Amino acid sequence: MMKSISLLGATGSIGVNVLEVVRKFPDRYQIVAMAAGGNVVRLAGQVLEFSPELISVADGEKARLLKDLLPRAFHQRIVHGTEGVCLVAAHHAAEMVISAIVGAAGLLPTLAAISAGKDVGLANKESLVMAGKIVMAAVRTSGVQLIPVDSEHSAIFQALEAGRRRDLHKIILTASGGPFRELDRDALQQVTREQALNHPRWRMGAKISIDSATLMNKGLEVIEARWLFDVYPEAIEVVVHPQSVVHSLVEYRDGSVIAQLGIPDMRIPIAYALSYPARLPLELPALNLGQCARLDFHEPDLHRFPALG
Repeated sequence: MMKSISLLGATGSIGVNVLEVVRKFPDRYQIVAMAAGGNVVRLAGQVLEFSPELISVADGEKARLLKDLLPRAFHQRIVHGTEGVCLVAAHHAAEMVISAIVGAAGLLPTLAAISAGKDVGLANKESLVMAGKIVMAAVRTSGVQLIPVDSEHSAIFQALEAGRRRDLHKIILTASGGPFRELDRDALQQVTREQALNHPRWRMGAKISIDSATLMNKGLEVIEARWLFDVYPEAIEVVVHPQSVVHSLVEYRDGSVIAQLGIPDMRIPIAYALSYPARLPLELPALNLGQCARLDFHEPDLHRFPALG
């Protein structure tokens, strides 16, 4: 059965991976609307390939540039600004919205999607960081599903299916530690932007890569988990796990710990959000436990990485 999707943040790293999954399963998914910021060249290529009914860009100037790159048949489909992206989020033909806009700009369209009764695959953690109480109240009122796309929160979402929520004791978020995990505090004063963008495990957008280098991103994920899974902050723990094989864990009150493992590839949590509760045959390389050799876990150093604290 075909599922229609509205994609917010089409030209970013998450958006590009969403389109890879959609491209692989053309009989299952259809892009009916998409929004992006300023990368109109990449967006134009995506529009020509997927032919969405509605397209939004950051502002009027970007809209004019996009029209120059597209055939006239698309011109009436182009909107812009906050109003435009909210129209894409609430598009009548979309059954599900993937919210992958970076930063605070993702809040209003995420709320627009929820208010319009759309299930949401959430990659925009800032929506819950800024307004978790408001967003989750809207989810309950609308009766929609909010499915996490972040690898860590997807792992928790999956591990929570192993037991009853009332038996949950603790959520354990894993962090790779980023590119500066082994540097001392003095050396951290000398790092460059280019080094910060070179994450050792994940290929991500610039903002999340920088935030991951300082562990600020993990702090945002703690706040996201607090609202998404309705737990007190004291029930959330962070451990540094450099191999990025265990994507997160949950501990139940009997001492059982359930983990989700996999290769570090964002297409896995994206596909699970799109297909939930089914799973898609992605044909990605399998996790080879023998090649992992060892899995390390240790507490984060809040002296060297105070943003997490």
